[in-house]
Amino acid sequence: MIALPYDYFLIAWFVIAVASTAYVAFDQFNGNPEPTVMKWGFILVTLYMGPFGLLLYVLADKEPRPGEHEQFTSPLWKQGVGSTIHCVAGDATGIILAATITALLGLPMWIDLIVEYVAGFSFGLFIFQSLFMKKMMGGTYWENVRKSFMPEFISMNAMMAGMAPTMSLLMMGRDMRAMDPLELVFWGVMSLGVMVGFVTAYPFNVWMVKKKIKHGLMTERSDGEAAEKGSMSGMKSEMDEMSDAKMSHMKGHEDQRQKLTAASGEKPHGGHQMTSDATTPQLAALAGVTTFLLISGMVLPGFKVNLGLSVRDVGGAIMPPGMIMTFDTPGEAMKDMSAVNPRQVVYKAPADARGDNVLEPRIENGVKIFDIEASIIRWNILPDVSVEAYAYNRQVPGPRLQLTEGDHIRINFHNNLPESTTVHWHGLIVPNEMDGPAKITQDPVLPGGQYTYEFSVGQSGTYFYHSHDHPDRQQGLGLYGALLIAPKDSAADVKADLEYTIQLQEWLKREWLTYPAMLMEGGLPNYFTINGKSYPETDTVSMKVGQTIKIRFIGTNNNFVHPMHVHGGPFQVVARDGETLAENQRFLADTVNVGPGQRYDVVWTARRPGKWLVHCHIPHHTTNNNVEQKGAGGLTLVLNVQ
Repeated sequence: MIALPYDYFLIAWFVIAVASTAYVAFDQFNGNPEPTVMKWGFILVTLYMGPFGLLLYVLADKEPRPGEHEQFTSPLWKQGVGSTIHCVAGDATGIILAATITALLGLPMWIDLIVEYVAGFSFGLFIFQSLFMKKMMGGTYWENVRKSFMPEFISMNAMMAGMAPTMSLLMMGRDMRAMDPLELVFWGVMSLGVMVGFVTAYPFNVWMVKKKIKHGLMTERSDGEAAEKGSMSGMKSEMDEMSDAKMSHMKGHEDQRQKLTAASGEKPHGGHQMTSDATTPQLAALAGVTTFLLISGMVLPGFKVNLGLSVRDVGGAIMPPGMIMTFDTPGEAMKDMSAVNPRQVVYKAPADARGDNVLEPRIENGVKIFDIEASIIRWNILPDVSVEAYAYNRQVPGPRLQLTEGDHIRINFHNNLPESTTVHWHGLIVPNEMDGPAKITQDPVLPGGQYTYEFSVGQSGTYFYHSHDHPDRQQGLGLYGALLIAPKDSAADVKADLEYTIQLQEWLKREWLTYPAMLMEGGLPNYFTINGKSYPETDTVSMKVGQTIKIRFIGTNNNFVHPMHVHGGPFQVVARDGETLAENQRFLADTVNVGPGQRYDVVWTARRPGKWLVHCHIPHHTTNNNVEQKGAGGLTLVLNVQ
């Protein structure tokens, strides 16, 4: 899924990695004189490390000119590269296979790390070291297992000490697609983990090569190549030109590369025929230190991230920038705060589409029937800014339900979201089983499921409906709509020349993704809308001097109190939370604090011509991504009085 900018980098990275691997494979099997196991080692490591694997191959192992491989690979740093390549090729293969399987099985991260270590160590010891190197080392398979155990243990510990925290912190970091083998970012994290593991294992491998505990790079020539070299004459000529120090260095490695001197006519010997220079205390110290590093790398990330979670617990969640997560943050919380998955969008609304459209019912036996569906859509809040929204009937806000006191209504609700949901009728007196709170008055409506809400309307005024299953996410992403009920006695209604309904909402759009805006670190909104649009895309209401307008403020906003202010003179507050105020209780004001769930009906008179603003009096809420456009933004609209 292309969700974040670095997804493009990952695609480019793996294209380069495949090209690098193809080159190394071609070059290895078309002339580089070394054993097959080392050829495959470089191929696998280049596959895991991309161009960095290619770089190591060219700088440390690729024969520069015919007959020079022995001399070219002789420096200790190159021998250390060869030893680490062999370690990483085996260990990383086991680790990656284990990580893939444990993720697909849905195992927690801490179990994943243990299984990865066991698999990496086993693959490296029993297959890459003892099996693939058996012919070269001589002796029986189990003798080679015994001889390879300690160097493999040290090398594996060092490598996993680097890989474990890299994988833990990135997989359980902001982008938890990294836990899913079906996502490209998973393989990106694996690749980076292998590179970090290579770096941490390299110095230990250099020391073990120097002490002749492990082999480094080796040369293996065919009989034809050996004859062409003229026994050792070519090699001797090259060695005569070397300094005494370099000759001494070559001699120190002669034992480990006897397999490579087929050109001399001697029978090669395996790397484990070497006589180690390491003492028992040195090996014990090295094993102890690398074990400590391993345990630290496995355990310390657990103080930062929740290693008790699996890919199934977090569902590939992508968290907003700056969101604080700790080792005890639940997976459900992560999913609630995460970005909307763009893959789940089922409809792209036209850029100029408007929400809050009146939904006309069909009448059956005197019952008003409405059909409402919830789904994920792409919705433009500005011409150049779109969000992934949860929507009723493919619009934000959802369709307006206009009823009359005494109506009997039936709402056929269908859930086309990828998660469960319900509908709550905010402020209405309804039978308890029709009220909507998930798991309290009804079972959640599962994806693809349906539920029928049916009740008689016994009130009048300004109300609204919204999700009541994870509403901090679902309502915050657009699942709400106006529910306006006219009184049975029309004379009881407060009249005005015009009416306009304002539904408020906060949005968080960062780095191409839409997150539910929340009053917490990393969740603060950067866009604000009136009826699904940010100024200057909000409506302009045309009026004439002397006309009145009833503005219905509905607190569909999830987190903030919005002090809604009207320029050009005070308005009269005539209703609050759906209840019409008695005439002696009505009052003049020019600002009302509209909190989440609150409603205010106000009547404003156009006293003078001009463009009079209706806006939130928190200046940040009248910007778009912190920028004013055409004098304002966000929660702003214009009353244009002629």
